[in-house]
Amino acid sequence: MKKLTIADAADHFGVSKEAIHNRVRRGSLNCIVEDGVKYVTISTPKGTHTANGVIDARYTQYIEQENERLRGRVDVLENETARLRDQREQMLIDERVKVEQIYKERDAQLRSVLHVVATKFLSHVNPEAVMQEGMEQSMDAINADIVETDGWISLKDFLKLKRFKDQEKKKTKKRFEKLAKNDSRIFMRDDKIFLNPGEFDYSDLIR
Repeated sequence: MKKLTIADAADHFGVSKEAIHNRVRRGSLNCIVEDGVKYVTISTPKGTHTANGVIDARYTQYIEQENERLRGRVDVLENETARLRDQREQMLIDERVKVEQIYKERDAQLRSVLHVVATKFLSHVNPEAVMQEGMEQSMDAINADIVETDGWISLKDFLKLKRFKDQEKKKTKKRFEKLAKNDSRIFMRDDKIFLNPGEFDYSDLIR
């Protein structure tokens, strides 16, 4: 057993005094206190030469330095990962803002075009009223498509399918209009008549 002061131990292992204190705190070196002086105790096996102690000290120092380097590298990588994550989130936010801006610009362009058309070619009509009417007509067309997909078709289309002559069309149309409000086989919307030939028989109204 060999007893060394902190300074002697630092010289023995070829490291700093702080490194010796760290080893003592970690328990890798034994420490005793005598008369208020702290000593480090090391084992010296029989036949061990000083050269071996120097080599061991250098190896230990290398390991500690390598650990410090690796810890520093880990810190750098963690910081880089956090930076890339923040950068990715910011890119996603920027892309969403761009997409929203594109749609806003397109909506503004569409309103501008409609306004120009309305004021240039229909200057005698209120432009806002023209655009509102256009929107209502579009909705009517959409609603009409929905009705037709359910098997209902307009009376006009129904008569076209029958290939009636003009005079016969007028008479048949009047018969349907007369019973429209009371006949459950006839559907009315916006003063237009719709029929469902796949579900109902209208032979009594066709002559």
